[in-house]
Amino acid sequence: MSEPFYITTAINYPNGRPHIGHAYEGIATDVMARFQRQMGRDVRFVTGTDEHGLKMDQTARKMGRATIDLADEMSGHFRDMADKLNISYDEFVRTTEPRHHAASIELWRRMEQAGDLYLDRYEGWYSVRDEAFYDESELVDGEGGEKLSPQGTPVEWTAEETWFFRLSNYQDKLLAHYRDNPDFIRPESRRNEVMRFVESGLKDLSVSRTSFDWGVPVPNSDGHVMYVWVDALTTYMTGVGFPDAEGEMYQRYWPADIHMIGKDITRFHTVYWPAFLMSAGLPLPKQVFSHGFLLARGGEKMSKSAGNVVDPMELADRFGVDNLRYFFLREIAFGQDGSYSPEAIVNRANAELANSFGNLAQRTLSMINKNMDGKLEIFSPNEQDIALFNLVRDACRTQLPREFEKLNFSIGIEAWIRAVYACNQYVDEQAPWGLKKTDPERMKAVLQTLFIALRDLAIAIRPVVPEKADALLDQLGIAEGARAYADLADDGWFDALVTSGFTVDKPTPIFPRLEMPEEEPA
Repeated sequence: MSEPFYITTAINYPNGRPHIGHAYEGIATDVMARFQRQMGRDVRFVTGTDEHGLKMDQTARKMGRATIDLADEMSGHFRDMADKLNISYDEFVRTTEPRHHAASIELWRRMEQAGDLYLDRYEGWYSVRDEAFYDESELVDGEGGEKLSPQGTPVEWTAEETWFFRLSNYQDKLLAHYRDNPDFIRPESRRNEVMRFVESGLKDLSVSRTSFDWGVPVPNSDGHVMYVWVDALTTYMTGVGFPDAEGEMYQRYWPADIHMIGKDITRFHTVYWPAFLMSAGLPLPKQVFSHGFLLARGGEKMSKSAGNVVDPMELADRFGVDNLRYFFLREIAFGQDGSYSPEAIVNRANAELANSFGNLAQRTLSMINKNMDGKLEIFSPNEQDIALFNLVRDACRTQLPREFEKLNFSIGIEAWIRAVYACNQYVDEQAPWGLKKTDPERMKAVLQTLFIALRDLAIAIRPVVPEKADALLDQLGIAEGARAYADLADDGWFDALVTSGFTVDKPTPIFPRLEMPEEEPA
C-alpha cells in the first residue's frame, strides 16, 4: 500500500464571504496535495469552516439572523470557492456537525482526565475579531490611544467564570519538541518567533466561555461552551475519523503531515494545539507551515474589516483558474508576504503560459499535424536533441519535485520555466519550418524531440495547472493513468505511442493570451 500523506488548510472562519487570501492558501495546499498524489502517495486533504465563536454570533445578531443560518450560507460560499478553484479536497468539515462535536468533547475529556483543566475566573483582554486572549504586555496603542491587539484589532476587557487549560505545564515540553523536531514549525523565521514567545513564559489559557452559547457545550458544565480555538483545531482530527482513535482512517492518516496556515494564527497551531494534544496523549502533527499574507496594493493586509478584500470567484472568471493558480505559486516565495495586481497576473500568464509554454505546444503540434500528417515515427536523436532531453528531464524529474517537496513552489516552477525557455530556444535554433524542404527527416526528429519534451513539461506542472496540463496531455495521447511523476521515468512510452498508431490532431490552444480587464475586480 502506498505511503499515506495527510494535509490540511486552516479551517476558514465564515463570518463573511471568502477573499483572495483564503483562495491563496487553498490553492497552495491543493498544489501540495496534487503533487504528493503524483508522487504516488495516498493523500488525504481536509478543509472546512470554523463556525463557532463570539465573532460569528455577533455578526449574525447584527444582521438579525439565526447564527446557524449565517453559518450555512457562508460555509456554502467557502465550499463553492474551493470547487471553483479546482481544489481537490477529500473532506470538507463543518464545526457545527455532530461528528465534530463528538471529536471536540472527546479531546476535552482526555485533557480533563490528564488533570489539565480547572474552573476559575478570567479577567483580561480579548479580541473578538481574532478570537484570542492577549496579555497586557502584548497590547499596542491605537491612534486614538485605545488598546489594540498585536494584530491591530480592538480588544475588550472580559470577566467571567471559565475553564482553564494548564498551558504553563507545557512550556518545557513544547521547547523540547521544537528542539527535537526542527521542521515542526516552518519557515525558520516563524519557528524563531514561537520559541521566543514560549521561552518568555506561558500562562494558563481560558478555554471556555459563558457570555454566549454558540459553540460546543463543555461536558458536565452547564452554561459553558468551548473556546472556539479548542474545537476549531480539533477539526483536523474530525477529518480522519476521531474520536474513533482505533479506526482505520485515524490510524492511517494521523498525525497530519502538514497543517497549512496563515502566519497570523501561528501561535494557536504551534503552542496551543500541540499542548492540547500532549495533554490528551495524542500524536502531534509533523509540520505546521505558516505562509505569508497576500497583500493588497500599497502593502496592506487584506481583511473584511479593512474593506479591501478581493473576490476570488471574480478573479477566476476574469483571468482563468489555472492562470490564477500559476501566478500565486510562481510569483510569491511561499512563506513570505506577496502582492497581487491585475497587471501582474496578465503579464506573468502571457509571458510564461501563453507566449512560452502555450505557444511551444501550439506550434509543435501544429507542425506535426500539418507537416507529418499527424503521424509519429521512431527516430534516433542527435546530440542536440539529447542535450534538450537531459535538460528537460533534470528540471521535471529532479529539480521541480525536489523543491515542491520542500514547499519551495516558486523555485520549482522557476526550474520548469527555464526548461520551457530552452525548448523555445531549441525551436529557434533548429528552425523546423525550414527543414521541411532541406532535410525532412531532421524536421521530424526536431518536432518529435519537442513532442517528448512537452509530455515531461505537462506532467511536471500538472499540480499547479491541472486542467490545462491535462488538456495538453490529452492532445499528446498520454493515458490518464500515465501522468504521475513515476511515469516520467518510462523512456519507452514514445515508442509505444508510435506503435499504437496515435496521430496528432490539429491542436486547440491551451493558454490563450489574456487581456487587461477594464477595471479591477472588487
